[in-house]
Amino acid sequence: MHRRAVTLALCLAAAFTTLLDQSSLNTAVPALRASLDAGESSIQWIVAGYSLTFGLALVPSGRLGDAHGRKWLFVAGIALFCTSAVVAGTAREAWVVAAARLLQGAGAGTVNPQVLGIIQELFTGRDRTRALGAYAIVGGIAGVIGPLVGGGLIGALGDAYGWRCVLLLNVPFGLVTVPLAIRWFPHARPAPGRRTSLDLPGLALLAAATLCLLLPFTMPHAAGWLAGVPLLVAALIAWERRYERRGRTPILLPALLGERGYRAGTLIATFQFGGALSASLAVTLHLQENLGWSALHAGLTLLPSALGFALLSSVGWRVVGRWGRRSILWALDTALLAVLASIAVLLLAPPGRLGPWLAVTQLVGGAATGLIVSPNQALTLAHAPPGAAGLAAAFLQLAQRISATVGTAAVAGVVLRGSAGGGLAISAGLLAAAVAAAAVEQRRAAVAATRLQLR
Repeated sequence: MHRRAVTLALCLAAAFTTLLDQSSLNTAVPALRASLDAGESSIQWIVAGYSLTFGLALVPSGRLGDAHGRKWLFVAGIALFCTSAVVAGTAREAWVVAAARLLQGAGAGTVNPQVLGIIQELFTGRDRTRALGAYAIVGGIAGVIGPLVGGGLIGALGDAYGWRCVLLLNVPFGLVTVPLAIRWFPHARPAPGRRTSLDLPGLALLAAATLCLLLPFTMPHAAGWLAGVPLLVAALIAWERRYERRGRTPILLPALLGERGYRAGTLIATFQFGGALSASLAVTLHLQENLGWSALHAGLTLLPSALGFALLSSVGWRVVGRWGRRSILWALDTALLAVLASIAVLLLAPPGRLGPWLAVTQLVGGAATGLIVSPNQALTLAHAPPGAAGLAAAFLQLAQRISATVGTAAVAGVVLRGSAGGGLAISAGLLAAAVAAAAVEQRRAAVAATRLQLR
C-alpha cells in the first residue's frame, strides 16, 4: 500500500510538472517575443509545436509501455522534458526555444500514457476513480496557479528574465521526481504470454496521419497536408488487417476498439475536451485582445473555473459511484448551459458587471467539467483489455489532443476577428456533440439493462 501511494504521488507530480508548463507559458509569450525579437513563425512553433509532438508521442509511448514496462519510459520522458526546459530557458535564439519545445512535447507525450497506464494497473473500482480524480485535481491546481505565477514572474523580473524563469519553473519538480521514480516505481513487465510486437509500420502510418491532420491547424500555411490524411488512414487500415492475419498484434487493437464502452467514452471525452478548452480560450482572448484587459485581470476572471474544476473533481468519484454514466450526461448538460450563458453575458451584460457575471458562468462550467473528466476517464479505461492500459490511455488522449487543436484553432480565428460569441458558439457545438454521444450511450446502456432483466 505504501509503494502504491508513493507511486501515485510521483505520477501526480509528473502530471503537475507538465500541466504547469502548459498553463504558464501563454503569459510569457509576449515577453519572450520582445526579448528575442522572435517573428510570428517562431512564436507559432513555440506555442503549437509542443502540442504537435505531444500528440505524435502518445500512441507509440503507450504501446512501448504496454510491451516493455512503464518505469524507464516515465523516467526518460520526465528527463527529456526537464532537460529541454533548461535548453529553452537559457536560449539566445528563438529557433532554439522552438526546437526545445518540440522535444518537451515529446517528453510530455511519453510521460502521460505511463501515468494513466500505471493508475489503471495499480487501482481498481472506486480506488481507480479516486486516483483519476486526484489526477484531475492536480490539473486544476496547475491551471489555477500557472497563469498567476507566470504573470507574477514577468511582472517581478521583467521581460528579459521573466520568461526564462517561467520556462525553467518545472525543472525542480523533475529533479525530485526522476530519482524517486527510479527508486520506487515497480519493475513489473507484461507476462511473457502477453508480450506484443510494436507494429512499427502501423505506428509510423498512424504518426504520419496524425501529423498531416494536426499540422494545418498549428501552422496555417500547411493546409495542403490534410489531403494526405485519407490516404494514410486507408493505408493504415489495410496494413493493420494484414498484420492481424499474420497472427501479430496490431496498433489498432481489435479488442480495444471493439469495446463499445471505450469507443463511447472516448467520443465523449473528445468533444468535451475540445469544447471546454476552446471556451476558455475564447473568453481569455476576447477579454485581452478585444476589450484590452490585462492578463492578470483576465486570469482572475477565469480563476473560478479552475477552482470549481479542482473542487468538484475531488467528489466526482462519489457522484459516478451513485449515478453511473447518467451523472456525466447531466454534467455535460450543465457545461453546455454555462457556455450558452457566457454568450448571453458577453452580449447583454453592461461593462461594469461583465467580470462578475462571467466569473459565475466560469464557476458553473468549471464545476461541471470537474464532474466529467475523471469519472469519464475511469469508466472508459475500465474497458481496456489486459496488457493494453497504456495504449487505451494514449488513444484517449490523442483523440482529445486532436479535438483541442482543431477547436482552439477555429475559435482563435473567430475571436481575433472580433466575434467572441461566434467563438463560444463553436465551443457550444462541440459540447452539444458530447451531450449527444453521452445520451446515445445512456440509452444503449438502458436498453441493454432492460433486455438483461427480461431474460
